[in-house]
Amino acid sequence: QRDERLGWTGDAQVFSRTASFNMNVNNFFDKWMKDVAADQFADGAVPHVVPNVLGPNAGGSAGWSDVATIVPWNMYLAYGDKKILEDQYASMKAWVEYMHHQSHDDLWNTGFDFGDWLFYSPEDPNSGTAAITNKYLIAQCFYAHSTQLLINTAKVLGKTEDVATYSSLLKNIKEAFLKEYATPNGSLVSGTQTAYVLALNFDMLPENLRKQAAERLVENIKNYDNHLTTGFLGTPYLCEVLTRFGYDDVAYKLLLQKTYPSWLYPVTMGATTIWERWDGEKPDSTFENPGMNSFNHYAYGAIGDWMYRKMVGIDTYEDGVGYKHIRIKPHIGGDFTYASASLDTYYGKVSNSWKIENGNLSMDVEIPANTKATVFVPAQNADAVKESGKVLSQVTDIKVKGIEDGYVVLDLGSGIYHFVIQK
Repeated sequence: QRDERLGWTGDAQVFSRTASFNMNVNNFFDKWMKDVAADQFADGAVPHVVPNVLGPNAGGSAGWSDVATIVPWNMYLAYGDKKILEDQYASMKAWVEYMHHQSHDDLWNTGFDFGDWLFYSPEDPNSGTAAITNKYLIAQCFYAHSTQLLINTAKVLGKTEDVATYSSLLKNIKEAFLKEYATPNGSLVSGTQTAYVLALNFDMLPENLRKQAAERLVENIKNYDNHLTTGFLGTPYLCEVLTRFGYDDVAYKLLLQKTYPSWLYPVTMGATTIWERWDGEKPDSTFENPGMNSFNHYAYGAIGDWMYRKMVGIDTYEDGVGYKHIRIKPHIGGDFTYASASLDTYYGKVSNSWKIENGNLSMDVEIPANTKATVFVPAQNADAVKESGKVLSQVTDIKVKGIEDGYVVLDLGSGIYHFVIQK
């Protein structure tokens, strides 16, 4: 492990939502985000590291400085405390204004950016397979994302003038993106996984161009023989986007891929922690440059967020943040027959587990007191679902809302539920 213990802002923001499942990090991030604001430069740029020990010019990189907006919003979603939004609002706004002032006609294409840090790059530079994404395309996506989060925060805090101002700005940012980085048919100037993932995850493309963009993303993954090629900024959203557009099968292929580059490749090489580089130790057992080759680096561990919120399916709605209104929507696949997760919320434990046995699927759900849940049970119709041995029509405290994309949608209150779905 190299001797570096700096508070890199990019790493923190990409992992913050995953961290909220693994530890009670709200107090830590509440304190550290005050440090971020304290070290924020007068022009609104955020340093690459906080505390800033790198100097007065080391800041303002897309995906790193966006810690100012991403972490407060993630903490609000996970813990339901809007005080962090109140405390950080001036900092959030200052960062968006920095990007605004650096832009020309709402296109931010100036200054230094790390880009999609440590993306896939092959041994042979002449192979043409390096996954290089235009850094300013990435910057424009994060410019839009931070502006959207500022709008979201302004709505929560009742700042109606800012909602109107930044909603207008966001429209212009997305129009500038389309002019500069997308063809009329929706092909992006960088045909990488990261380019399509960010454009789709941050809704940079109009509705009529999103389906084909998702298809291009999947085709790219297949061209790399079902391997990811994303770096620090594309990786956290990769499987999320695939699931959103109906490609759970591709997401699971990436999750379970064992050859480089993949999440499980380091495990095949003996890793017990997440590495900084996809190939910190190469297939021939040689190592990357020891000057930058950490073997305990959490950024790529952001896949945990997808596993908790999509694979097992535990999530929270924005109308009931902090798991006051819970969503349980598992995505089953990858030849898994069992998955389980639980989270200790401020209301108590929320959990879900699903199991496939003898051709039948079962789900065990626990919803804490003083909360409500919307539960998506994978089934084609309500008649195929039983709860604790009873058909749903006989269970008085469960309301069947309807059928949606292969799920029976239920509203239910606190309690412990055992669902069995007969195929």
